[in-house]
Amino acid sequence: MSVLLPVAVPTPAHSALAGLLTYRSARPLPPGTLVRVPFGRREVLGVVWDGDQAPADTADGSIAMRDVAGVLDGLAPLGAAWRALVSFAARYYQRAPGEVALAALPPQLRELSTAQLARRLRRDGGAGGGAPPPAPLEPTPEQAAALQALAEGNGPFLLFGATGSGKTEVYLQSVQSLLAADPDAQALVMVPEINLTPQLEQRFAARFGAAAVVSLHSGMTNPQRLRSWLAAHAGAARIVLGTRMAVFASLPRLRLIVVDEEHDPSYKQQEGARYSARDLAVWRGHSEAARVILGSATPSLESWYQSRPPDAATGDAGGRYRRLVMPSRIGAGALPRVKLVDMNQQPRGTVLSAPLLGALRERIARGEQSLILLNRRGYAPVLHCGDCGWKSECPHCSAYRVFHKIDRTLRCHHCGFTEPVPRACPACGNPDIAPLGRGTERIEEYIAEAFADCARPNGTPACIVRIDADSTRVKGALEQQLAAVHDGSVDVLVGTQMVAKGHDFRRITLVAAVNPDGALFSSDFRAPERLFALLMQAGGRAGRDAAFVAAQQAQAELWVQTFHPQHSLFAALRRHDYPAFAAQELADREMAAMPPFGFQALVRAEARTQEAAQAFLQDAAAAAPQLPGAERVTCYPAVPMAIQRVADIERAQMLVESPSRAALQRFLTAWQAVLAATRAAPAHRGLIRWAVDVDPLSI
Repeated sequence: MSVLLPVAVPTPAHSALAGLLTYRSARPLPPGTLVRVPFGRREVLGVVWDGDQAPADTADGSIAMRDVAGVLDGLAPLGAAWRALVSFAARYYQRAPGEVALAALPPQLRELSTAQLARRLRRDGGAGGGAPPPAPLEPTPEQAAALQALAEGNGPFLLFGATGSGKTEVYLQSVQSLLAADPDAQALVMVPEINLTPQLEQRFAARFGAAAVVSLHSGMTNPQRLRSWLAAHAGAARIVLGTRMAVFASLPRLRLIVVDEEHDPSYKQQEGARYSARDLAVWRGHSEAARVILGSATPSLESWYQSRPPDAATGDAGGRYRRLVMPSRIGAGALPRVKLVDMNQQPRGTVLSAPLLGALRERIARGEQSLILLNRRGYAPVLHCGDCGWKSECPHCSAYRVFHKIDRTLRCHHCGFTEPVPRACPACGNPDIAPLGRGTERIEEYIAEAFADCARPNGTPACIVRIDADSTRVKGALEQQLAAVHDGSVDVLVGTQMVAKGHDFRRITLVAAVNPDGALFSSDFRAPERLFALLMQAGGRAGRDAAFVAAQQAQAELWVQTFHPQHSLFAALRRHDYPAFAAQELADREMAAMPPFGFQALVRAEARTQEAAQAFLQDAAAAAPQLPGAERVTCYPAVPMAIQRVADIERAQMLVESPSRAALQRFLTAWQAVLAATRAAPAHRGLIRWAVDVDPLSI
């Protein structure tokens, strides 16, 4: 007997077809079954969802039901826990279940027919297993205490460990204990960025065997992603390593989730369903009875607040997380000494101060490595004409095009518009146009010139290498450059934040932050938190090998060139005192009722004109007072975004704030219909798109 199936298909939350669609099937199918269904003029992949499967003859005869086109029988249905995760994410982040569900599946899976999938499953059927893991390393007393607490409690746990304290070994031994106790268990280990997965995969593969470990991230090819996903879904892969997308991996026997560098903003998705993989990992762990470990040397203030101990004096019951502390480095290594260079005392236009240049020269002569951190790629942020004031503005964005000297182009980092560098000023014809500011290309060139006569201990010239998004575009380039750093071939590494965290560089003894002041006075209230984390993480790359530092008779150092050496952030940085910095920041946020003491969402609109984008938001807000939860919600006026025009599209946003998460969620859920109706009004035909961002990281 044919039945009617509720099926999740990839439709946006605010579309006319949002939610589950109903299809006719020749037989009942278990929830979680993957099916191919007609959708408009094309055929798409769908997921049979929870709900009644009524007989087809009970359908309303006025509606023409379409038939399921095919069933992917060879694949086990996606589990109830996975569907619950998707449903929660869709509900909390104001998206449609099908939109989240289908985005979480491998792209190639959406294109395979039943026969193609069967062939793939036969070909990959032998994956999994692996050699038994070797005996773990002897843990330090701090590691042993953390491992014991992890074994005895349910968590979630916040592993607050100094850079170089051995947090990765705690992750490894936690996974090893889990797999030894339960031969069918699975573990999920997440890192914030793709470039951190190769070294972590090597360590896990060395410990557990390559066959037991798979990776999941957007840098993989579609066949690779599908192979890893199928191994995880079948339970053959015991350990899944991945970036934020891996939080949606189908792991039927998940028992442990590790979120390394949990503070990193890369865990927040910025397109489509704007979810936080860290927060979903905590929810998933609670839902599936899996232990959750959040690790960082500089935890997010939200996690730090949630791990606060009880306070009997104030009656505070404490946070939901349990804080585990590992303040010491492996091998009795010391944290880097912080040196502040007051750039007000340096000659105008100084790139690197004379004392810093001297320190770098000493490191090269002794065979040590140094890292120069500048979180701005390109040669210079802008080209400028001194005669008429022309700057290299992007004609399609409210931003400047960056000068890239290596290929003589002006490139917009927002829309990608690229042109050759003009021979003269386009406005007045002045041939003397010059770069303003500095990027990693310019710093690399400056250092290469400054140390052209500097030799390594073996007499060879010093080697300067730059690692940023431009230098690693070619596949395999990042791995080659990192390998050169690890084997000691590089003397000075110039890079952006992509090399400032997570990497275990053994020979670096000096890290220098060149231009960090921009975040000190940003309008974004999270900017100081991000800057402190970046500097602490970057400094943590220095002196990680205590034996090497002792043999060199060196002192690991973090140099910071700043025009504001008296700022309180740098005072806490000099002491490596994250708790003091966090206490001050949390006190400021509590006074302003900002997260974690308040809850926020942003509604963003894009249109051909700024007026149209703001008018849409203001009209949608006009109906807000009548919605559920509105009495505890504040809608601020619509304003242009920080970069208000990208690719000729004007962008505006409206901040929505509440002291209650539940009230904000009730309001946003009810507001969806108002936003959709406002969008459909004739007055707002000029609107291109709108989106809701719950718990935004940038305002």
